[in-house]
Amino acid sequence: LNSNIDEVSAVPRELEEALKNNSLTTAAGKIQDYLKEINNVELNIAVTGESGSGKSTFVNAFRGMKNNEEGAALTGVVETTMEAKAYPHPKYPHLKVWDLPGIGTANFKPEEYLQKVEFDRFDFFIIVSSERFRANDITLAKEIQKMKKKFYFVRSKIDNDMRAEGRKEKFDQDKTLETIRQYCIKGLEDQGLGSPKVFLISSFDLGHYDFNDFEETIEKELPDHKRSVFAFFLEYCLQTRKC
Repeated sequence: LNSNIDEVSAVPRELEEALKNNSLTTAAGKIQDYLKEINNVELNIAVTGESGSGKSTFVNAFRGMKNNEEGAALTGVVETTMEAKAYPHPKYPHLKVWDLPGIGTANFKPEEYLQKVEFDRFDFFIIVSSERFRANDITLAKEIQKMKKKFYFVRSKIDNDMRAEGRKEKFDQDKTLETIRQYCIKGLEDQGLGSPKVFLISSFDLGHYDFNDFEETIEKELPDHKRSVFAFFLEYCLQTRKC
């Protein structure tokens, strides 16, 4: 929070001063500065979900890395992420991808999770689940909604489902994928999460399924996220006079 506030603090302070002095020309110039500063806002995206859902592998895939590469997030068959850790995104220099510990383990019980990982410091979220979305995933989504922030659902390990379903007679991959997608969407809508964005992804097979759609969505919506974050800081500065 503080780094972003420091980054943009001069704009709201000078804009407020210009408005107080009824200097519309100066204010207009400061608004132009505001629009330029949007591009420099740093975004923190949190990847969360239950332990074992494939969060860390997804973090690596999203960053274009394999699990065994230097600088990759730790992965394994047991709980490996014990604290929130940030990783740079090679394609988006102002985007940090945070690998959060899994919710619902002995170390991170649901009732303590939000406070332990400092949930409100992140700008938007990816909730990862390897099967159906569970109660903990719904809890996370509802907390994000309360904060008026955006989230995306990733149904991971979809290649495992395709292999299992592929053993059946008359297997149709497109129909099976759509069935899984609609099942996820309906389950989330039934919990009061309207129009959820669900992406079916295999972190080991990025050329198939929804990974390209996911990347395109993130790239397309990044400016909106930046505007939202910047607007938050602007309001914070004007209300608290801390900038």
